[in-house]
Amino acid sequence: MMPEILLHYIWQKHLWAGFPQYTTDGKPVEVVSVGLYNIHAGPDFTNAHIRINGQDWIGNIEIHVHASDWYKHHHNTDPAYDNTILHVVNQVDKETRNSQGELIPQCELQYPHNHDYLDQLFRSSTLSGAFECGKQLLEDPTLLTKGWKHTLLEKRLECKRKSIEQLLKITQGSWAHAFYISLAHNFGFHTNGLPFEMLALQTPLSCLQKHRNSLFQITAILLGQSGLLSNKDPLWQEYCFLQKKFSLHPLEVSIWKKARMRPQNSPEVRIRQFAHLLYQSEHLFANLMETETVEQMAELFTLQYRDERVYTHVNRPLPIGRNSINILLINTVIPYRYAYTHTQSPIDNAIAWLEKIKKEDNTIIRQWALLGQKVHSAADTQALIHLYQNYCQPHLCFNCQIGHQVFGYKQLELF
Repeated sequence: MMPEILLHYIWQKHLWAGFPQYTTDGKPVEVVSVGLYNIHAGPDFTNAHIRINGQDWIGNIEIHVHASDWYKHHHNTDPAYDNTILHVVNQVDKETRNSQGELIPQCELQYPHNHDYLDQLFRSSTLSGAFECGKQLLEDPTLLTKGWKHTLLEKRLECKRKSIEQLLKITQGSWAHAFYISLAHNFGFHTNGLPFEMLALQTPLSCLQKHRNSLFQITAILLGQSGLLSNKDPLWQEYCFLQKKFSLHPLEVSIWKKARMRPQNSPEVRIRQFAHLLYQSEHLFANLMETETVEQMAELFTLQYRDERVYTHVNRPLPIGRNSINILLINTVIPYRYAYTHTQSPIDNAIAWLEKIKKEDNTIIRQWALLGQKVHSAADTQALIHLYQNYCQPHLCFNCQIGHQVFGYKQLELF
């Protein structure tokens, strides 16, 4: 059976060009832009532009081998897939609907089915190595050894440590301030990571610390600085006062991404959660560096609603879900633990913590699963993400243990 990753490649590289495409109800499909390949959670391609029967559509493309996979992956109940403008499949075996019950147009992709011709195209492309490795991994998933995954995880932690060292130069050696910026970035959860980081850079931690006993003031500063605060909000006048006090400059509201986003992931909700976390945690960085277990780390990110009086003039924020907390632990806390205690604590401690955190779910990991890789924890997912981003994408096959084996064998066969 054709792997889904191959369909992604055929779509992305226009290998269907020259073949007329139609929806299942016979309407012609013209592909203006295949969209941007999405390596994170959500539809496979975003911002695509197609014409169906002459009508323009801009949105997301989801790709499956069988149309019924839409339901196996529970996209029919996930609002993140509601803006899917075309479901591209190898075989239509069922109609598909989004979480609103709306019918999703489907296209049974037409492309050259001659395997020799496809193989020739793959071999002449820049992704020939990655495709060859993928074929071999499908036949023998054990080519990706535990030892290589362990090495990849070490490399990923080292990369993150070096990034933290660069941030420390910006913060003049302040670990707490550097952590605040990194934590803000990861509170954006990829979609709004950069705007969140800019918010932290535009809002010095020292300003927030001077008002750390007031959730009202911390929220006013952060929401005001984001540019998302309405002048009708009770927080507005307080922000105007604090803006003048600290000579603050707010961000442009246009930098935030809000379209097709679940309400709990909106930037306003995330900023309120971030403000509450800073309010309740006077020494968050220091406490996180002293915890012994993953559960103790997670507990520090659990929002505490102890005194209802603090919500008189500010909305009580939604709790931070455990999946979100896990992402913050994986991408912020554990790398900082590793970097902060680098000379005293072996890398095995960081790996042990990652092994206790639930595996991540994103496009990269789902692709590895299609290639037969068993994923058990965040340690596995972080290793596989590093492999994809640092070896597969830049086509450094001969620097990879898998590629060395695959192409090493092929060279032996040729000579």
